[in-house]
Amino acid sequence: MTGRRSRWRLVRRVLSLGVLLLLLAAVTAYVRSTNECPPATAVGTRTPMGAWIHCEFGGPEVLRRVELERPTPSDSQLLVRVVAASVNPADWHGMRGSPLIARIAMGWRVPTEVRFGTDFAGVVEAAGPAATRFQPGDSVFGARTGALAEYVLVRHDRVARKPATMTLDEAAAIPVAAITALQGVRDQGGVRAGHRVLVNGASGGVGTFAVQIAKSLGATVTGVSSTRNVELVRSIGADRTIDYTATNFTLDSARYDVIVDNVGNHSLGDLARVLAPTGRYVMIGGPSGAVLDPLPRVAATVLRTKFSDRSWQFFIAQVNGPDLDTLAALAAGGKLRSVIDRKFSFLDAPEAVRYVETGRARGKVVVTVP
Repeated sequence: MTGRRSRWRLVRRVLSLGVLLLLLAAVTAYVRSTNECPPATAVGTRTPMGAWIHCEFGGPEVLRRVELERPTPSDSQLLVRVVAASVNPADWHGMRGSPLIARIAMGWRVPTEVRFGTDFAGVVEAAGPAATRFQPGDSVFGARTGALAEYVLVRHDRVARKPATMTLDEAAAIPVAAITALQGVRDQGGVRAGHRVLVNGASGGVGTFAVQIAKSLGATVTGVSSTRNVELVRSIGADRTIDYTATNFTLDSARYDVIVDNVGNHSLGDLARVLAPTGRYVMIGGPSGAVLDPLPRVAATVLRTKFSDRSWQFFIAQVNGPDLDTLAALAAGGKLRSVIDRKFSFLDAPEAVRYVETGRARGKVVVTVP
């Protein structure tokens, strides 16, 4: 009993320190919160490019299309002419500045980063002297803040060569969602041949890639989705599908070695019932709230790991060249494909964001750039 009291005393102290640090960071962010919003057309622009930005927090109506000076690559950078970009939930969270706790990093009153978009695919226009892996004319895909533009400047180690088996639209759907799935399944989940894996939210951007990556590692995969998406989840390789509108998988008799959770619609206690005694829970998505969510659930996963034989994980994916190359190899080998729900034109980018915000997209939403 004494040991348990000591542990909880330590937990309370850590939480108190964490709250104080968050308050200090929030005050600092509020004081420093500023941005330099460019005019609709940059004065003296010789080589203009269209780009979408947001200079305030809010819905898709805050997105503005502006003309900026086309950048020039230096050292290890590439200038890529964007052919397609895809929209991620993180993009609209950054646009809205939600949850409020995240504004410690985003900027409190106004966004400190006005450029918009992350995922892109396109053709190398120019390369810096140290970016020797790629040449002008190469088709590539990758991730870089400000990707929803006609051109993007990116480090050469944050892109990969587009597989010949994919279109640029399909390649643009890969970066953030597929890397999140790869790192969640392979690294956090430790999935290997013979594992029983459940993917909750199997029809979304990360979910469709998680099902395929788990299958490529030799796992037996169960995908959870709504009724209209059951066939889609089966078509990308799930061995078993569960329609959450008809069945609560946490009341099922099946047990899973790894649960990849893109939704966070079940309590951790309910999930523990179907997680194997030494299983791993990987939290990728969680409840969306205006102020703190999903932070309380993240804290709960950390605490559970301290007092359980099971592993309860939360992580933030990191885009890197080797993992992009791994995904390109899986796609080239026929083990990974992009599921694209809808395509929008560059001028209709705000509508693409609005659709992703509904949470009903099957796979990815792509914006094509003329």
